Amino acid sequence: MRQKNLLLLGLFAVPLMQPLGTPNGVNSQDIMPATAQSPGRDSTEAPIGFDNLTNGLTDQAVFEADRKVFEESETIEDGLGPVYNARACAECHSNPVIGGNSQISELRVGYFDGKRFIEHPGGSLIQQRAIDPAIQEHMLDGYDVRTFRMSPSVLGAGFIEAIPSQTLADLASDQPSLSDGRIAGQLINVPVLEAGNTLRAGRFGWKNQHASLISFAADAYLNEMGITSPLQPTENTSGDRSVEAFDEVPDPEDDGEDIESFARFIRATKAPPRDAELAATPDAQAGEQIFQQIGCAICHVPTIVTARPGTVINGGAFTVPEVLGNKIIHPFSDFLLHDVGSGDGIVQNGGQGTRNKIRTAPLWGLRTRSRFMHDGLSLTPTAAILRHVREALGVIDQYRALSTTEKNQLLAFLQSL
Repeated sequence: MRQKNLLLLGLFAVPLMQPLGTPNGVNSQDIMPATAQSPGRDSTEAPIGFDNLTNGLTDQAVFEADRKVFEESETIEDGLGPVYNARACAECHSNPVIGGNSQISELRVGYFDGKRFIEHPGGSLIQQRAIDPAIQEHMLDGYDVRTFRMSPSVLGAGFIEAIPSQTLADLASDQPSLSDGRIAGQLINVPVLEAGNTLRAGRFGWKNQHASLISFAADAYLNEMGITSPLQPTENTSGDRSVEAFDEVPDPEDDGEDIESFARFIRATKAPPRDAELAATPDAQAGEQIFQQIGCAICHVPTIVTARPGTVINGGAFTVPEVLGNKIIHPFSDFLLHDVGSGDGIVQNGGQGTRNKIRTAPLWGLRTRSRFMHDGLSLTPTAAILRHVREALGVIDQYRALSTTEKNQLLAFLQSL
């Protein structure tokens, strides 16, 4: 059991999926009026910056202590593995500052029998590292659904967690009328682990498989580093093979303290800022108008307002604090699942209907990435744009009709994000 920073934790601590027939239901504790996505007179902009400074949720000393836990390289004596992908959170979240994105990708695998997705033995995630060669995990023959998943930034994710579920439901409800019926984002409700699997609208992970940062952190600790916790107490297997003979640390390997530190650090990060100088140029401003006019903003929603301070979320496990509440954020995402033709074929919490759907990638911080889309296989923004089809086909048709000057203006806007 890990016993780090207990004093700091004490001083500064801040179910199953809903049936597909009611995809837009929301937890009654997590509701604001439909106008919540529009800034009110008393709404204020969320703190922004790539500066390694707290957003005010904790003081700087606590923020730095939590960041050190986030950066800490785990060892076999800590419970690392036996199968894993990384030794520290910061291995996958570090550009341009700790908590940002990276070039690291994970591997997901399964099989599609023509009607349904079937996971690879041991789960769709193939851990790519092991503490002993004898337990190295390998993809088995015959599993033809294969995809990479890029590690996204978690900067500003505390504000995403504080978005009311009703706001996301409203966005999903509005999209068909804004797009002549072509665009219809799907909201799924997923278990909040720390609230006894109470359901809440998913918003984290490429499949919206998590709704809270505690759940997200516990899942990553197990699946990326192989470290168990009270919320995820069972070790992964290596394919269909037990790793028990290689696991020398009793489960749970973390007592939950590190999970709290990870989540508190993420909640205290600032939102990604724009390049103010580039954003002020005529080309970028014209590009932003084009972004709106051709329909990109239907899914890449520019502005959302978080829940008011005091709102109880995550099934009662978290209350939105002043620093995260009633804040105007510019994530350029609706945090919904869409089929834009680049789906990965993987099913997680959302049921078979989500097999080829992916969460809308937030575009804030776009200029800090060198690889795009969920799999990182698009190496330029233009290539990423042109991969959008299906729900996005009408938007892409309008993009193709733009003049070269207009396309360059749109790129200038994207490069300012």
